[in-house]
Amino acid sequence: MRTFTRRPTALLVAAALLMLGLTQVAGATSADERVDRGGGRRIPLVIGHRGASGYRPEHTLASYRLAIEMGADYIEPDLVSTKDHMLVARHENDITGTTDVAAHPEFADRKTTKTIDGVEHTGWFTEDFTLAELRTLRAVERLPDLRPTNTAFNGLYQIPTFQEVIDLAKRAGVGIYPETKHPTYFDSIGLSLEEPLLATLRANGLDSRKAKVFIQSFETANLKELHAETKVPLVQLIDEVGAPYDLVAAGDPRTYADLITPAGLAEIATYADGLGPSKNLIVPRDAAGNLLDPTSLVRDAHRAGLVVHPWTFRRENNFLPLDFRQGNPASPEFIRAAGDLPAELRLFFRLGVDGVFSDNADTAVATRHQVYGRT
Repeated sequence: MRTFTRRPTALLVAAALLMLGLTQVAGATSADERVDRGGGRRIPLVIGHRGASGYRPEHTLASYRLAIEMGADYIEPDLVSTKDHMLVARHENDITGTTDVAAHPEFADRKTTKTIDGVEHTGWFTEDFTLAELRTLRAVERLPDLRPTNTAFNGLYQIPTFQEVIDLAKRAGVGIYPETKHPTYFDSIGLSLEEPLLATLRANGLDSRKAKVFIQSFETANLKELHAETKVPLVQLIDEVGAPYDLVAAGDPRTYADLITPAGLAEIATYADGLGPSKNLIVPRDAAGNLLDPTSLVRDAHRAGLVVHPWTFRRENNFLPLDFRQGNPASPEFIRAAGDLPAELRLFFRLGVDGVFSDNADTAVATRHQVYGRT
């Protein structure tokens, strides 16, 4: 395992500029050609992570609409299934913390305990509700302690269907970036996500190479299945730790770390077009939260012909490295206060990433303009 040393922020930026030069020297891969360059330059995409979830409860039409107004190129719906096999946008199928379901006595008996991807959860789950029943619920802020102002919107918005997200995106002329959540689990209960996902894309004329669509997953088997069924670009998500659950379920010992070796990236390139890694795999942090030297992941992925869309860029100090936190650490408001997100984004843009997932699309778009000029 590589040993990283702490670097001052100025040196990190210099290293980022060097890495960007190395990435460009590597040549224009087929993946590079699929990214809108804006006159030949590398112009990264801004993906509204669950919409504009830094300002509205995530995965609501209001959140998606705000991300679009802020200039996001794509909006990201995480997809799960209802009991009647309809795709809806929720971060997880466990809706305990993202809806007001607990306040609905008519659904009290739906509370249950399930094991999903090897982890036990107790709560309410989308697959136990019909779409009509889910539509009686309202969304709430998932992170009220960090985003208390978002709680003002609790109870205002319904859970949107995948079709509603598509309708919104098509009207605005932006792309969609759906993620299949827990595909192995949903397969196991007879509610496979891939078939209704592709059927919905086809019904909307979005199942082509030129469509403004990326499909992403933390698992591998369903992406390989999708590769044989669609021309839409696919993105392999990579977590900082652990392993894709389909590999775990199959007894395959490979981890996410194995997938981002040169051999692993070459295999990903046989079925996917991009890599969606945790940002900490590109610029790691030490145990205290300080930034370390950038890794070679962006360059390695580009050499394999993959675009790189890291996640997730958020403005709250809680999510930022110590280098970019702002304010008085002794203040009770410090963790939820806004840090220097533009500095973090500049670092990653200069490392040559092809897109960023951000809860704060306005900041990501403004910083992109600062680095690349208005496009």
